[in-house]
Amino acid sequence: MADKKHPDDDASAAGVPDDGTAAGAPAPDDATPDAASAADADASADGIEEDELTVQDILDAAEREVAEPTSEHLADLKRVTAEYANYRRRTEANRAIEKERVTGDIVKILIPVLDDIYRAEKHGDLVPDSAFATIAAKLRSSVERLGLTSFGAVGDPFDPTMHEAIFQQPSAAVDTETVGDVAETGYYLGSTLLRAAKVVVQVPSDG
Repeated sequence: MADKKHPDDDASAAGVPDDGTAAGAPAPDDATPDAASAADADASADGIEEDELTVQDILDAAEREVAEPTSEHLADLKRVTAEYANYRRRTEANRAIEKERVTGDIVKILIPVLDDIYRAEKHGDLVPDSAFATIAAKLRSSVERLGLTSFGAVGDPFDPTMHEAIFQQPSAAVDTETVGDVAETGYYLGSTLLRAAKVVVQVPSDG
């Protein structure tokens, strides 16, 4: 007698899976959303990263920092501002010192000429309204504009920080040490002593 075939044997022979799904049939619908969600998540992540790197976002961030700077940046700004202010003060002070030094070097060259004018005037050789007197007046005016001032006159109190005593002369006419004569005029350039005045000093005398 022939063996009876079980229906399941026919299905197995035909290549039908045991779970009842036909061979070559599409995957169940519940697998599709998971793959789509993963792809969307990757695309979304990529989009966020690209947005963070755009030039416009960088510019916007810079504008926000300028409008509302952080306390750290404010501290840095104050420090840089203070350093710049100190730098400017040092630069201006050094510039003034250097200017005075250069001017002093130039004026020192003219001091011997001023000495000749002073001696000529002292001995009566500087005739008023003469060509020599006009030139002397222009030279004195020019150096005064550079900041040069002269000092040392008969009757001034003797000051060892300004005067160089070349001779002492006792005198009953004075109560304190006094300039009796001026051999060389002294000069200041601004607040800088260029040369002390060489003077004869009268000192008090009992007799």
